[in-house]
Amino acid sequence: MILVTGGAGFIGANFVLDWLAQGTAGSAEAVVNLDKLTYAGNLETLSSLQGNASHVFVQGDIGDSALVSRLLAEHKPRAVVNFAAESHVDRSIHGPEDFVQTNVLGTFRLLESVRGYWNTLPADEKAAFRFLHVSTDEVYGSLSATDPAFTEDNKYEPNSPYSASKAASDHLVRAWHHTYGLPVVTTNCSNNYGPYHFPEKLIPLMIVNALAGKNLPVYGDGMQVRDWLYVKDHCSAIRRVLADGKLGETYNVGGWNEKPNIEIVNTVCALLDELRPKADGKSYREQISYVTDRPGHDRRYAIDARKLERELGWKPAETFDSGIRKTVEWYLANAQWVSNVQSGAYREWVEKQYDAESTEPAGTAKAPA
Repeated sequence: MILVTGGAGFIGANFVLDWLAQGTAGSAEAVVNLDKLTYAGNLETLSSLQGNASHVFVQGDIGDSALVSRLLAEHKPRAVVNFAAESHVDRSIHGPEDFVQTNVLGTFRLLESVRGYWNTLPADEKAAFRFLHVSTDEVYGSLSATDPAFTEDNKYEPNSPYSASKAASDHLVRAWHHTYGLPVVTTNCSNNYGPYHFPEKLIPLMIVNALAGKNLPVYGDGMQVRDWLYVKDHCSAIRRVLADGKLGETYNVGGWNEKPNIEIVNTVCALLDELRPKADGKSYREQISYVTDRPGHDRRYAIDARKLERELGWKPAETFDSGIRKTVEWYLANAQWVSNVQSGAYREWVEKQYDAESTEPAGTAKAPA
């Protein structure tokens, strides 16, 4: 049995689904899935697990120490995988307190609950226990065009309330290992994409808006560079680190796919032109609009994932071309999931962020083909 926190969110739910899919050969352990079900948590993503005795879902907060302690005592997991976090930069700019509450205080309380449980375990179970903390490359700050990619030795220079709160959580996890001996490992990943992604993030937002005939909002000049990691590759990396990662160590997880945002948008448009062409024969690229850049927008992230490859033999299975095609095809085939996740609160958020900020119509800024 393992305990997964935040297992109804994008990455967490994909991890739970993939973890239990390994059980077709009887090899996967059961999962207790704890999620607060905020706007980004979606039980519909886990609908295929209904009736599966290996999946126990509990709605709750990692900051609820009594609940977490009860779950640990009752289910006796041999590992905790912590995905629970507020994770959207724009939302952190408008409402940073929620990020401090969940990512900092919530992580602290989770660590304390886990430490209390871990200390009660018999010696052999105590030695085998693991706490895996899932974090982000954004804690390292921003790179120039010529800087080498982030390694695990880069100093932390977070620039947004979100990344600062995640940096704080990483430091807490590290401290609980060095001070109390809690057996932890940390992963810092690049930008994930793939199925079940809440449509406020770049790729699903572009797909959803394009199909709805809406503007495709691109921040600034669109030349912000990110490394893109297919979510199922991220899940496989987490499984490797959980199995064989060295205690107290950090492992960067990346897809080796550095691309500017405008290239991502153009790629999505090209795939939609191919897979769901518009009746008038025009390209979805004509819907691109450039909007005012976000405050303090980091220019470039890049992950050096060679440590993970060298020490644990992990490499991503998907190229960006194969992963983005699978992603667009998934959204086209799952329109009902997309429709259901788009609540009124979500629509109001997107309108607040983008509609009032549009500064240029499509085609007025230079964009790569």
